[in-house]
Amino acid sequence: MKSIYLIISLSLLGFSHNALASMKVTVNGMVCSFCAQGIEKSVLKMDDTKAIFVDLKNKVVIIEAKEGKTLNEKLISQEIKDSGYDVVKIETIPQTVAEFKAQMKDKP
Repeated sequence: MKSIYLIISLSLLGFSHNALASMKVTVNGMVCSFCAQGIEKSVLKMDDTKAIFVDLKNKVVIIEAKEGKTLNEKLISQEIKDSGYDVVKIETIPQTVAEFKAQMKDKP
């Protein structure tokens, strides 16, 4: 019986961790702050988006989901493409937007 509770607990921990995950989207075509603002505006209007960070230097967009929500790769990709940019790669990362920003500041 204890093993069943352990399995359920671990499963729930896994689901809550996934819900807190962010997406890192590699985007071609972003060259200026106007580009970044356009992407931020269009992705922030999506219901599941809590925060967004656009890193022009590395050509990535970090999108954090609202608590209890899950980001939809296809919708995010389409929103960025509709804004006029090419989505090269989408991956899930464990950091929040704030954690990613802090990590970028630590890099030389």
